[in-house]
This record gives sequence, C-alpha cells and structure tokens, in this order.
Amino acid sequence: MSAMTASLSSELRVQPAPVPGQPGMTEGSVRTWLRIEGVAGFAGGLVMFGMSGGNWLFLVPLLLVPDVSAAGYLAGQRVGAFTYNLVHNWALGLAVLALAVATGSGAVQLAAAILLAHVGMDRAVGYGLKLPGSFHATHLGTKGTAKA
Repeated sequence: MSAMTASLSSELRVQPAPVPGQPGMTEGSVRTWLRIEGVAGFAGGLVMFGMSGGNWLFLVPLLLVPDVSAAGYLAGQRVGAFTYNLVHNWALGLAVLALAVATGSGAVQLAAAILLAHVGMDRAVGYGLKLPGSFHATHLGTKGTAKA
C-alpha cells in the first residue's frame, strides 16, 4: 500500500512548469515590458542627442559604436559576454550622463545619449544582455542562427 500511496502522491504533486530557453531568459509579459522600456530608452536617447546639438548625419554610425564591445568574443564566450554586457546596460549610460552633468561637458552628454539610445534600440528589437553560454542567448531570448 505504501508504494501505491507514494506513486499517487508523486502524481498529485504540483510539478513546476517547464521553463523554455535557458536560465536567465525572460518571457511573456516581462519580455514585452522590457522591450517597451527599450523603446522609451531609445526615444529618450534620441531626444537627448538632438537637444545636445548632435549632428543627425552621424547618428547611425555613432549608434553602432557600442557594438565594438562584442570584440571580447574573440577571447571566448565568457569574456565576450562580460565586455558586451558591460557596455549594453542602462547603468553605464546613466553613469556617463551623471558625469556629463557633473562636468558640464556637451561631448560627454552626447556619448551618454548614444549609449542610452543604443541600449534602448537593442532592447526594443529583442536583443538583451548576453548569457555566457552562447552569443545568441540573451536575457530577452535567443536571437540569430542559434534560434533555429
């Protein structure tokens, strides 16, 4: 009887729902909110760029500069994820913005605008912070060829 009770008990026990993707990835409404937050960050960065006197002709090339941090992947997955995430988070952009306010430097303020707009742009289209296991795995899901 105890074997049958144990079997029934294990069947009735609530099992945790399987989590798709990898640990560290968000999904559902949380992912949607993070992407909406990205749109707001991108828009805020663009407004700051314009109000700081940024030359709109240089906007697109400057928006791509933070992606140079992906060069860390030449040293391996963990180093690459670290260097990429170091640049692709709100904290760095906000720290540069604080430096711009403290120093009154217009050039530093433009750098902060680009960093914040870049992070927002990436989040809005679904690129997030990199997980150390794969270049394609981010906290917002899998992107690129590893998805298939």
